[in-house]
Amino acid sequence: MNVNMFGADDRVIDSSTEPAYVDLPAVEELPLPAEFVWGGATAAYQIEGAASEDGKGASIWDTFSHLEPSRTNGDNGDIACDHYHRVSQDIDLMASYGADVYRFSIAWTRIIPLGGRNDPINEAGIAFYNSLIDQLLARNIEPVATLYHWDAPQAIYDRYRAFLDTEEFQADFKHYARLCFSRFGDRVKKWITFNEPYIISVFGHHSGVLAPGRNSTSNGGDSRTEPWRVGHTIILSHAAAVEIYKREFLPSQSGTISIVLNGHFYEPWDATSKVHRDAAQRRLEFYIGWFGDPVFLGQDYPAVMRTHLGDRLPSFTREQLEWLRELAPMNSFYGMNHYSTKFARALSEPPAEDDCTGNVEEGSVNKEGQVIGPISGMAWLRVAPHGFRKLLNWVWIRYRLPIIITENGCPCPGESQMTLDQAVDDQFRIRYFGLYLDAISRAIYDDGIKIEGYYAWSLMDNFEWSAGFGPRYGITHVDYKTLVRTPKKSAFYLKNTFEGRRNLRP
Repeated sequence: MNVNMFGADDRVIDSSTEPAYVDLPAVEELPLPAEFVWGGATAAYQIEGAASEDGKGASIWDTFSHLEPSRTNGDNGDIACDHYHRVSQDIDLMASYGADVYRFSIAWTRIIPLGGRNDPINEAGIAFYNSLIDQLLARNIEPVATLYHWDAPQAIYDRYRAFLDTEEFQADFKHYARLCFSRFGDRVKKWITFNEPYIISVFGHHSGVLAPGRNSTSNGGDSRTEPWRVGHTIILSHAAAVEIYKREFLPSQSGTISIVLNGHFYEPWDATSKVHRDAAQRRLEFYIGWFGDPVFLGQDYPAVMRTHLGDRLPSFTREQLEWLRELAPMNSFYGMNHYSTKFARALSEPPAEDDCTGNVEEGSVNKEGQVIGPISGMAWLRVAPHGFRKLLNWVWIRYRLPIIITENGCPCPGESQMTLDQAVDDQFRIRYFGLYLDAISRAIYDDGIKIEGYYAWSLMDNFEWSAGFGPRYGITHVDYKTLVRTPKKSAFYLKNTFEGRRNLRP
């Protein structure tokens, strides 16, 4: 799940004096290709629970969510949605929604409790994911597996600070990836290596609001250099996993592999000013190009990053760049997590020593006082389908890869305070989904972009990281006391809209 960045906050919104969603344009229910697929997305720590059952080891999120004072709104993922014990029920729900695919993540510490290449393998954890995969396939739901969704083994963090030691982390990640490919790859045909490396790098090692919580004022961190070191490790570890899949598993398994990048779209705070237009482009390159250019193009980091960051940004060796260039075509798709659009304003004063934005401030209001779009249940998440379409174009023009929307969704305003009957009547979310699907249709048929699928965030309400159990993004309501699941109207809207849109002629 994407969390907020600079220039806004993570507040859950209960009410607002701003224009309500009724001021949004009507959903047109525009067509989508017959082969277009849809499903729900989740992450292991956010839904599984069973934090120490059947041999599972501790992750950095098990540690982070138990810190005192709490960094996660007093909540943790020890039980979460108890998906570990309710897999069959949750797959039945997916099937009732008509889902074609299910994107889930594998908890590294459930299958290698201590995480390292020389550490014992936990067969009970492997059995859990084998059962999940087999049950999905029995219901004609395609499994899409993410290897890493933010939950590094605590043991490898204790040993060498995980991502901060590129060589050690890369070796352990290769072992973990190889184990997953060998045990699950006969049935899993779509792999994602890392979810949102930007968030891992910046939120985990700059602001420190996510595990492992490193920054310059706590946990021994260095916000000036560590985010870039972490990003460098992720890129090289991703490439190593791609190479393993290409050489050892692709011939027999015939699957696909890539990475998922998150990102807002950025409009200039003042569209008449080249300074602010440049700032919007710079923000996109700092956010998306940081990882996209080395991974998908086999190129060095964007030149604007080198200019602004200097020796804070690590360098690839000539051999590494050749290696990245060789592996770039093996990335079969662009995984896009997207929620909202922001305005980018160039700052006139010199950047802070630990700046990681390209000296850009982002926000929801432009120079003219115009808001980018109506507010959702989170302060930072605005409904702006026009920005979504622009981002699809930006990514397509830059990387020319088929795009899969691997996360997209929102909480309704005030949803966390609603009764069950109110929460399941989630008309705001339905309108959001409809408008963003219309944007996809326009991008496909008017702009010529290849977009292959849409994974709604999320299949169910869950533990939303530093926000705990506050915001509800699910198409399924979860009562966190009883763990009872109740479908929301948006689940059946998605079922019906995809059935209808895929039968329309463009």
